Amino acid sequence: MELLDRIRNNFAGTLTEKTNYLYQAEEELDIMNEEFNFFQERMKGRISLAEMDDLKEKVTQLARKVHCVQRVIREHVDIVPYDPEWPELFEQEKKYLLSCLPSGLVGRIEHFGSTAVPGLASKPIIDMLVEVASLEETKQRVVPILKAQDYEYFWRPTWGDDTPPFYAWFIKRDSRGKRTHHIHMVEPEFEHWDRLLFRDYLIEHPEVACQYEKLKTTFSKNHHKDRVGYTKAKTDFILAVTKKAKSYYGKVQPAHEH
Repeated sequence: MELLDRIRNNFAGTLTEKTNYLYQAEEELDIMNEEFNFFQERMKGRISLAEMDDLKEKVTQLARKVHCVQRVIREHVDIVPYDPEWPELFEQEKKYLLSCLPSGLVGRIEHFGSTAVPGLASKPIIDMLVEVASLEETKQRVVPILKAQDYEYFWRPTWGDDTPPFYAWFIKRDSRGKRTHHIHMVEPEFEHWDRLLFRDYLIEHPEVACQYEKLKTTFSKNHHKDRVGYTKAKTDFILAVTKKAKSYYGKVQPAHEH
């Protein structure tokens, strides 16, 4: 099926290519379903029922993958005032993860991002940084556990479209389908831990946090339906402040507990 191959090839590109393609993929999937029905009639008696069922399952899985990513990238970017309940929401999820995930694989769990900075307006989503001894083991032992509980799983690049290292990223939603947590699972040496320096620098420098809030508010309006664009727009500020934080703390993570 040429259309199935075309969708698969487009979906194997960079994040930007995937994003651009996904906006038209829904229409192509409708066409693909029509083509598949025609193909199914034409191939009766020429391939086995098992082969036909296998092909149909591949079409279904690809459609689910496309729709899942469409949902993620099209969701609105909403900035809300700081909620003093955010730290408790982090603690609850931390306790839950430690109770259901392999203890020998999972290490420290930290609250980072804007919801970890008191007083800072943010998207109402708790960012959590989870240390894992091995991402390969995480794929095998953690992903099945969380996917079975309706966490959405993505193998995600650290920066931009395809900048390694890649890591395990999960989205948790509430009963209404709204995101509540982003769970980032990384190994101990990954650069993601520098984000704790960014967090603590904002806590100690309210004027910088205020600048960040103003930028986020502007970017959320400019990229209200484009989460990829919103994230990219913040990158330069985050990198610049992280560089200052490394110098300020002497590249040693400060002692804040979150």
